[in-house]
Amino acid sequence: MTSPLLAISDLVTEYPARRRRQKPFRVLHGVSLDVAPGETVGLVGESGSGKTTLGRAVLGLAPVTSGTVHFDGEDISHLSVRERRRVANRVQVIFQDPYTSLNPALTIGDTLAEPLLVQGGERTAVHRRIAELLDRVQLPHDAAARLPREFSGGQRQRVAIARALALEPRLIVCDEPVSALDLPTQARILDLLLEIQETTGVAYLFVSHDLAVVRHISHRVAVMYRGRLVEVGDAEQVTSEPQDPYTRRLLMASPVPDPSRQRRRREERRLLAE
Repeated sequence: MTSPLLAISDLVTEYPARRRRQKPFRVLHGVSLDVAPGETVGLVGESGSGKTTLGRAVLGLAPVTSGTVHFDGEDISHLSVRERRRVANRVQVIFQDPYTSLNPALTIGDTLAEPLLVQGGERTAVHRRIAELLDRVQLPHDAAARLPREFSGGQRQRVAIARALALEPRLIVCDEPVSALDLPTQARILDLLLEIQETTGVAYLFVSHDLAVVRHISHRVAVMYRGRLVEVGDAEQVTSEPQDPYTRRLLMASPVPDPSRQRRRREERRLLAE
């Protein structure tokens, strides 16, 4: 059996209370989850469920109060800033908003060059790598000389994907990467991520509030509710025949194009909530 690439065990995340005598605010309550090499695990839940905090804990952007996060056999739960840079070439992130995740003052070429130069890349090799990355995300080579404001939202997200791929990571945390895009653009970006996974073998921890999106891209789906995992399983099973009542409510909340089915879903969701 293949060892997991990412192994999260009994993870607890707390933030200090705002007032002196209040207890710390606990966001994650003993979460355990793993991601195999080359696998996509969709992490789904409503706003406030803790799904984004879990992704941020993997990236070192949220505290690990207790429990562990192991990546490629190494405990990365409490790395220093310097140690985190060492891991950065293997664990990358794609953020939700392509409008704010790129520096508006940098050309696309400078944005893609930055992580490569930090890792000691030589200029000629860096320029060659930038051309490869633009090809990989299906953007023209002249995009390197342009600024983010010259691109659409979907194109900017392609740049963000290229930046995440620059150091050839083994895992990418995708934090709602298509939620700010229209539906046709969402589909194209999801297909691009699938194509990249097929050719590179990269694994994804894909954070989303949309069961339909995670069904399209995921091998397995984990459902979060109030800081706990309530259901984990095969993507087809979880998104079509969920076992947990909360997952069923999420499924009922997903829009469908058929008005009659949509009305039935609303009624079923109302009954589940009672």
